Order: sequence, then structure tokens, then C-alpha cells
Amino acid sequence: MSRIEGKTQGKVEAPKRRALGKGLESLLSTPAPPDAPRSRVHAATMTHSVDDPFEARVSGTPREVPTDDIDPNPYQTRMQVDEQKLDELARSIVANGVVQPIIVRPLPNGRFQLIAGERRWRASIKAGKETVPAVLRQVSDEQAMEMTIVENLQRADLNPMEQARAYDRLSRDFHMTQEQVALRTGKDRATVANFLRLLRLPAPVQGKVESGELSFGHARALLSLDSAEEILKAMTKIIALSMSVRQTETYVQGLMDPERKRKKSEEKTKDPLDPNVREAQDRLQRQLGLKVRIEDKNGRGRVMIEYSGLEDFDALMAALGAAV
Repeated sequence: MSRIEGKTQGKVEAPKRRALGKGLESLLSTPAPPDAPRSRVHAATMTHSVDDPFEARVSGTPREVPTDDIDPNPYQTRMQVDEQKLDELARSIVANGVVQPIIVRPLPNGRFQLIAGERRWRASIKAGKETVPAVLRQVSDEQAMEMTIVENLQRADLNPMEQARAYDRLSRDFHMTQEQVALRTGKDRATVANFLRLLRLPAPVQGKVESGELSFGHARALLSLDSAEEILKAMTKIIALSMSVRQTETYVQGLMDPERKRKKSEEKTKDPLDPNVREAQDRLQRQLGLKVRIEDKNGRGRVMIEYSGLEDFDALMAALGAAV
């Protein structure tokens, strides 16, 4: 059994820039004040004292905090919890304790609000622990929200819709551009744009993606369709036939061009599209998730890419390396 709570997240390198709040790493690091004593006695006092005044309760040294005194994080992005994995983590905590402290902030009413480490906190409760090791941070509501969202996005177990909503919240609440969101989370801009596009899917489709019945690849392919009605109809067929992502892409390509079927008979009497050109056209459509048409004659021609909104255009520009 892996000691999940013992893993240490890698630091994300990003260019320095001015933005609302601070990066997760800078917010989680608390330098000691110049006149702060560094003796072991002082550290022990900070770790175990419960009756410190409000200001003194903020410390970079982990201390035991009663699990009942911690309130859930209102900014939590994760909506689904794998109970089996939570049980595994609880058993690990029974055997080994909580190796990595959670992050909380003290509240004026004497309680604490969770910032990072919800699974460790919940698993500790399941394990029957009355206290959990925690590092205290004094941060604003905005900083707490940003820290929570960035911390979640740096993990690998969020489903695609949870990731999409997290990117969207960073963008809306902190007025960040897609480029700024990408820098803050360590992702590339095209990835951020592709996840944000998932929010354009009808709610029933988002639900299927969230439950795992449809993958991120299925969802990207469905986004190529123009209307919600078309998307829902295609989704029903994809699930009913258990289509793979590649089969879904092929199926959607047939729906994207309403003239394609109508012109099939005409194409038989005309010069057929070169197989290499057709393959290039299909690859571009799969890669971009947009309608692509290549017209070629003796090695000369043009490539036409259709987009239905600014988000499609942004994703296209990012994919072409020409983001603005």
C-alpha cells in the first residue's frame, strides 16, 4: 500500500509576474521573523500550546489541531471523493500517522478553516484520530481560494470537469487571462483552453464526463458539433455503442459536414481527394477539434479551419503556437 499522504509535491517553475495573490509555494513558505528565537524550546511551545493569542497561533511549525475544530474548505474544487481510496488512506494513517501536515488558517471564532489536505483530514477522522498535524497560515479569503485551487490542479486525480471548473474559477474570480492561469498552474495555454471549452458542453454531457462514462477525448470530439441537440444525440449513440475515442472522432467528423453525405455520390464522379491530403485533413480535425478542409491541386491549395467562437479561436491560436 502506498503512503499517499507522504508524497511531496514538486515545485512549479514560472516566470515572475505581478498578479492577484501569491503563488502556492510562496504562500506556503513562512520565513521566521528576524528576532524569532530558534531554540527547540520555542518550537515545542509553538507546536503544543493551545491557548496562544490569535496572532501567535500562526506558525510554520506543524502543531496538532483537533479534527472537530476544523471547518471544510468552501473553495474546494474537488466534488467527488473515492471512498475506497479514502479508506486506504485511513488505514495507512492508523499504521503510520499523518506524514504530511494539512494547511489551515485560524478563524476569529477560535476554529480553523482547511486550505489544503482535505483527504488527509477526512481520512484522519475515519481513522479515529482526535487531532491532525497542521501548519497554520494567516491568509485572506482570496489567497485561501487561490491556494486551494492551485493545489488541487497540481494533483492528478481531478476529473476533467473539476479541472475545467477550477481553471474557470481562477479566470473569473482573479480576472486572469488563459496565459496567466497557465503560468500559475504550470500548464501550457492550449491545455487550459481545451479544459475551459468543456464548460460549453450541455449539462448532461458534463455529468457523463464527471462520472467517467465519457473521457476527455470523447468530450473534445463532441465539442466539434454545432448545437446542444446534436451533441446530446451523438452522446447517446457513443455511450450505447461503447465507442472508443477514435471511433467517436470518426463518427463526429461525419456529422460535422452536413454536405459530406449529400456529396458522396458527386465525389465519385469527380477527382477523388488524394489519400495523403485526406489523411492530413483528418489528422488536423482530430488534433484541433475543429472543422478542417484542405483543397489541393497539383501540390497547391489552401487549408480552411472553421471556428464557432472566441474560445475556439484562442485554442486554435494556442495550438498553432501563435497565442496572443
